[in-house]
Amino acid sequence: MLQVGEVARRLGLNPQTIYFYERIGLIPAPQRTEAGYRLFDESDIERLHFIVRAKSLGLRLEEIKEILALKDGRSLTCQALYKRLNRKVRDIEENIRQLQALRDDLLPLLERCQANLEHNPHRECVVLEARPKEANESDE
Repeated sequence: MLQVGEVARRLGLNPQTIYFYERIGLIPAPQRTEAGYRLFDESDIERLHFIVRAKSLGLRLEEIKEILALKDGRSLTCQALYKRLNRKVRDIEENIRQLQALRDDLLPLLERCQANLEHNPHRECVVLEARPKEANESDE
């Protein structure tokens, strides 16, 4: 049995994160000493490790909670996990598309800033104030 500080060190977590996970129901309330200190057994540590691993894969706490509920009910089948991970991959792909579109919008502005820097680096920059249809017009 380990106290929260040791568990936090082992898993690279802040103790407050562990308290938060307990508060939102990701982990069950651990046993306590007579003095009220939380004591974590190996199953608690394994569950926390699972949460840390799932977070490192980009899963949100809500998604992790859903997976843990299935796991606790012994109904976390490969099909159930596949469905959730596939949805996550699709979400990531959509985020990538959105970020690429944002990058595509920013690059011309960056190029206009660079061109303005070459002419007069101390001039007030109005690149962000220009309307999209004005993007190809002079910045003067």
